[in-house]
Amino acid sequence: MPTTIIEGHELSVDDEGFLTEYDQWDPQIAEALAQAIDVPLTDEHWKVINFLREDFKAHGATPTLRRVSTEGGVDTKTLFALFPKKPAKKMSYIAGLPKPAGCV
Repeated sequence: MPTTIIEGHELSVDDEGFLTEYDQWDPQIAEALAQAIDVPLTDEHWKVINFLREDFKAHGATPTLRRVSTEGGVDTKTLFALFPKKPAKKMSYIAGLPKPAGCV
């Protein structure tokens, strides 16, 4: 399994750079991941990221955009504004979760 160094930590990642170990993530790593893909994190971003992590821990799968909208309370238009072009992929990447099923 590949690894990468982020903020001085050696992290397990998949071939696309998504973290593969839930417990290796922390907010400092999220900031570095977000910076790498040009997403400046605001309180609204953190609301989504925290929902993703809590939902993943409860259900064992990265939530879809629809789930974030209906259960997380952030509408799809806002998700596209916060995480432009590929919100599901970008928000799961920053949250340290696997790429959502069905995401290319």
